[in-house]
Amino acid sequence: MIGRSDHDVIVRPIVTEKSNALMEHGTYTFEVLPDANKIEIRNAVEKVFKVKVSKVHTINVHPKPKRMGAFLGKSRSWKKAMVTLVEGQRIEFFEGANA
Repeated sequence: MIGRSDHDVIVRPIVTEKSNALMEHGTYTFEVLPDANKIEIRNAVEKVFKVKVSKVHTINVHPKPKRMGAFLGKSRSWKKAMVTLVEGQRIEFFEGANA
């Protein structure tokens, strides 16, 4: 999309116990823009982190019902991308979070 940089496509990395376990197998998890497609996500990760991507899986995370006292609401919806790198490549940015 015109006017959107690669840094805009990737909103933030997702660091959880499950994503840390997947990092050992070369799969990294990111929150991405809701309208970003797999090609844009692949290009953004390859340019920002200077790695080669083999697969991209995307998941639309639906809002969960939340409650604060008598008030009902929902959490926000967002898009998650699980990016698998080519064998032997790693993203050094995440390696500190693994320790």
